[in-house]
Amino acid sequence: MPKMRKKSELPSKTCKICGRPFAWRKKWARDWANVLYCSDACRKKAKPGSAA
Repeated sequence: MPKMRKKSELPSKTCKICGRPFAWRKKWARDWANVLYCSDACRKKAKPGSAA
């Protein structure tokens, strides 16, 4: 079983919309280089012209 890491040891980025820092998540492992937003809400704010 892999060693558990503390949240502070994980890589982090800053959200392009709200400016808050957010940490790496397992579901983003394959696509971490392309993750720009901390949440779906921020992603929707980035594209106001698109209908959801």
